Amino acid sequence: MSVPCKFERSILSYDEHEIILRSHHPAIYDASLDDLRALRQRLRAMRDKERTLARENRRAARGKGAQRGASFPGTAEYPLKRKQVFAAALKRVSKEIGRMHKLEARTAHIEAARRALATRRAAQFPPRPAADDTPSEGMRPLPSQRRRTRVPRAKIGSVSQATKMRKPLATPATSPSSKKEKPRCSSSRKDSRSAIS
Repeated sequence: MSVPCKFERSILSYDEHEIILRSHHPAIYDASLDDLRALRQRLRAMRDKERTLARENRRAARGKGAQRGASFPGTAEYPLKRKQVFAAALKRVSKEIGRMHKLEARTAHIEAARRALATRRAAQFPPRPAADDTPSEGMRPLPSQRRRTRVPRAKIGSVSQATKMRKPLATPATSPSSKKEKPRCSSSRKDSRSAIS
């Protein structure tokens, strides 16, 4: 159950109310995480003190122990209500710390997801090298070192024509002039012997 701010002011001292004000709406969002942790620790100590005082007062009312807190100021006569105020402030501070932790975790998750997406896109589309010239020579085609022979245009068909002109005229195989008798070896041998002697 929420406690009105007027009631908080009425049962708390000035210093305690200043601490409680730091746990309310405008001031709690301006505090850093370390400030909120320190505030939470202080509010816990104040709540535990009021809880202990309330228990002691209940024990004294039942006759189980001596009365405590007789030297407290008049604001200490409502220890349960004061404990409720401190517990509500502690709850607000703890909730804000949890919200900040969730916000940090969400930011970290978003950054990790963006990094993973960038890594996946980089793997999916690998960077291609530029198509322009490289700074070094690299592989270049070497021109042929052989000398080119240039044939004049007038001689291009003359070689085949000359070969055609050198061939003997073809004669039919059945003609009687193709069956000439070869000279006998004996006469040619005689001629060669006479030439030797």
